[in-house]
Amino acid sequence: MFEALSTRLNGVFDKLRRRGALSEADVNEALREVRVALLEADVALPVARDLINRVRERAVGVEVIRSVSPAQQVIKIVNDALVEALGGGEGAELPGLDLNAPSPVPILMVGLQGSGKTTTSGKIALRLRNRDKKKVLLASLDVQRPAAQLQLQTLAGQAGVASLPIIPGQSPLEIAARAMDVARRELYDVVILDTAGRLSIDDALMEEVAAVKAATKPHQTLLVVDAMTGQDAVNTARNFQDRVGVNGIVMTRVDGDARGGAALSMRAVTGAPIRLLGAGEKLDALEDFHPDRVASRILGMGDIVSLVERAAETIDRDEAEKLAAKMQKGQFDLEDFASQLKQVGKMGNLSGILGMLPGIGKMKSQIENAKIDDSMIGRQAAIISSMTRKEKRNPDIIKASRKKRIAAGAGVTVQDVNRLLKQFDDMSAMMKRMNKLGQKGLMRGGLGALLPGAGNRRPF
Repeated sequence: MFEALSTRLNGVFDKLRRRGALSEADVNEALREVRVALLEADVALPVARDLINRVRERAVGVEVIRSVSPAQQVIKIVNDALVEALGGGEGAELPGLDLNAPSPVPILMVGLQGSGKTTTSGKIALRLRNRDKKKVLLASLDVQRPAAQLQLQTLAGQAGVASLPIIPGQSPLEIAARAMDVARRELYDVVILDTAGRLSIDDALMEEVAAVKAATKPHQTLLVVDAMTGQDAVNTARNFQDRVGVNGIVMTRVDGDARGGAALSMRAVTGAPIRLLGAGEKLDALEDFHPDRVASRILGMGDIVSLVERAAETIDRDEAEKLAAKMQKGQFDLEDFASQLKQVGKMGNLSGILGMLPGIGKMKSQIENAKIDDSMIGRQAAIISSMTRKEKRNPDIIKASRKKRIAAGAGVTVQDVNRLLKQFDDMSAMMKRMNKLGQKGLMRGGLGALLPGAGNRRPF
């Protein structure tokens, strides 16, 4: 998400950094380019205009032009304006869902058909069960789409939560009333009510949603929109806010949206915060929306906090500590390498992980040329799985005939096997250098001391 905008903005700021001292004309020229970048990213015109005006008011002052690092000052001002546009800043609501209400807390899911509403209901249920330890009831109010209720029932099973038993012939209002009654009697913490959608906004849809909302009085009314629909998503949000009223937005398919203009427009158009982002079809592919972290990603500054949080949620701490101990002793083998690949795979898609690293936008072409993708982890895991235990623990014995057998078993080429073995050799060599240098040597020599041939270079 935001790839195109991030690339354009970083190009603008690189020019500013090269100039050193800035004049008011330099700042205005840069802001013209920023405005074009925002519009190309599908940001609504009034939102882009307002953001640029806010930046200009703060950026053309004497304290910026005459500061020690004027380019950095401008970037900081743009960052603050982006955070505000995304719904952050002073007085902003906390990210994620607001469950501060008496149990059972009703959450009403609304949106158009195909936006990912039902899948998102399952994702939220799994998240509330695992992370917040809540007892969740899922209820489908969709009597329009064939098998919609069965789909939610299946998702409930996958998420390990309860779903309201299906009674054919009931209306959405009757289903909603039954769901709330069951939740009160059986002491559920949260009830997620998944309403029907339509292919487009119509009066019947809005009247049905409004009636359910009036009857259940939900604490959270979440609008689910598809980020890839761009300005259509913004128009949908405006219609739902005007006619039903929402107090939170969930954006789905953000991994397929390179522009991100809809996210930047949502808060200004609806007044409702983006609460969650869905990136991928898996039930655990849901994350809180942090305006400050997203602004940092847009400006190429990465999002290390989210990366660390994701690692903490997915990586097995005991296994990681055992692996670290083996690395220190120089006992790292291909079984450990496979374990490491598995841990990385749990963190999500590689492009999402890489997008959280600072400065990664400038390395985009190199990453694309290296053809790093999620399938690469699967291929490497398959190659290691095709090896015998003896081969995993002693890769030096893997010669031509063994490579052919391993490649055939994994469904890859011998070149793929050679590539994996080369990566493993490089990693092992780096670990040996780390052990040889020790902590003091590493601090003295820096990361350059880990590079091949570092031991033969003469010190400066």
